[in-house]
Amino acid sequence: MTPDTDQERQNMHEFGIAESILAAIEHRAAGRRVRQARVRAGALLRITEPAINQAFTMVAEGSAAEGARVDLVIVPARLTCRSCGQTTTSPDPFVICPGCGGADIDTEGGDDLVLESIEMAEATHVPGNPRRDRGNPE
Repeated sequence: MTPDTDQERQNMHEFGIAESILAAIEHRAAGRRVRQARVRAGALLRITEPAINQAFTMVAEGSAAEGARVDLVIVPARLTCRSCGQTTTSPDPFVICPGCGGADIDTEGGDDLVLESIEMAEATHVPGNPRRDRGNPE
């Protein structure tokens, strides 16, 4: 089945990214419930926090990350103008050179997808003697 519209293609793109994020979360969480994840995504991925959270909500259903929120940090791409040599960074990799107005630009980076951190939900029961767990007063 092929997508019929640009919106459907974008949704498929975000679902693929959300599935990758979920796989990384599940690997790190090792079955523990997750409340939140912080993800660094390159500008070339062209995703937004609302869209990735919508896709993540759907793919995480029934997993340890069900109900978790994804905080998205967009990493700008590094752009170098081939005409004048000016280098800059931008969250929009499809810009013209701010120095000369040229459109012949090399793009570097901006395609990363990194799970920076996850926040676990509080445990309702910790097995063992709570008086002997580290951090509890005796």
